[in-house]
Amino acid sequence: MITQRPKGTQDWFGENMWKRTQIEAVARDLCKAYGISEIITPIFEHTNLFERGVGDTTDVVQKEMYTFLDKGKRSISLKPEGTAGAIRAYLENSLYALPQPVKMFYVTPAFRYEKPQSGRLRQHHQFGVEFVGSESPMVEVELITLVTELLKRLGLKDVMLHINSIGAGECRKGYNDALLAYLRQHESELCDDCRSRMEKNPLRVLDCKVPTCKAIVADAPKTIDYLDEECGKHFETLQKMLTDLGIPFVVDPGIVRGLDYYTKTVFEFVNKDGFTLCGGGRYDGLVHELDEKQDIPAAGFGMGLERLIYFMDEEGVSLAPMPHARLYVGVLGESARSEAYKIVTELRHAGIFVETDYLDRSVKAQMKYANKIGADYSVIIGENELKEGRIRLKDMKDGEDKEMELKDLVSFFKA
Repeated sequence: MITQRPKGTQDWFGENMWKRTQIEAVARDLCKAYGISEIITPIFEHTNLFERGVGDTTDVVQKEMYTFLDKGKRSISLKPEGTAGAIRAYLENSLYALPQPVKMFYVTPAFRYEKPQSGRLRQHHQFGVEFVGSESPMVEVELITLVTELLKRLGLKDVMLHINSIGAGECRKGYNDALLAYLRQHESELCDDCRSRMEKNPLRVLDCKVPTCKAIVADAPKTIDYLDEECGKHFETLQKMLTDLGIPFVVDPGIVRGLDYYTKTVFEFVNKDGFTLCGGGRYDGLVHELDEKQDIPAAGFGMGLERLIYFMDEEGVSLAPMPHARLYVGVLGESARSEAYKIVTELRHAGIFVETDYLDRSVKAQMKYANKIGADYSVIIGENELKEGRIRLKDMKDGEDKEMELKDLVSFFKA
């Protein structure tokens, strides 16, 4: 067991690590263009942050969190998602005193105890954005626009935006009453979890994955039929702006998201098989839920990197290949090693990817290694090369040699 990773986790290396690095680079580049600053929060928080923020009736809190008592007998949980911690940091560090809105992004590990499956792990990694301080639907439009551009740059084509509004305030209360009345008619057919949740938070029943419950809620009242004037106008404006930007979408009344903090807009980017690649929306009540002195609107999204890579592989999306050595510097003789490594170091400091010998291989074995790692060129440096100041640079693709001055090696590769 000591050499086996825990179930539902993953080691990152090689091609997969390179894919992840490129995805993060594209995400960070987009955030820079959108004026979104990075935030890093702890991987564990006080458990009541998630109970209050995410919702104590959600599957995440009830079934999936990694929770334990620390040595001070405090209840601590590994973060199951990024939003609650980011909003806690916003409040604790008085970021509301800065010019508003505040836009934050993170790339963070997240932990959920659930059955591992393709693209979903117990420790996964999320790219997320939180936009705090504005109630305008333009916020959701900006978030959706950013995700749309990210997916486009990564080359994913089989993705469609689904949007819904779940209302807020009085219209949410009216909808909850109508939904509860409907669910009571089918209470005996619901699973145990849904029967216990329906009185406290009937909206959570809509998110149940049990087939019998899914069949019942298929005919339940729809949130968009209960929107008041404000929520209705917000949703209409969102749709108009997306249409004006040429971003296709479908209105999907089935989306409610699995976390309690959402209000008004919820959205998901979904592939043709119904798998969600990204989800988010507005959560105007979350700041107030965590600090009753504050009442600040916010919105955001989260995207699992493992799931994103999985579906990129499914679609056959190719990113730039892993970088390979431009030059392999072989060493002939112990006396030449120090000078040869000085040349390697000079090339590397000039930004050139160079490899050399670390295992005291023979010249023949070094050339085999240079070929295995896909080096573009190779050169052997021994006493004669150092004494004469001339080398033979070999093109590994066609085998041709090029004689040149040793001092010109750096300028050759920089050119």
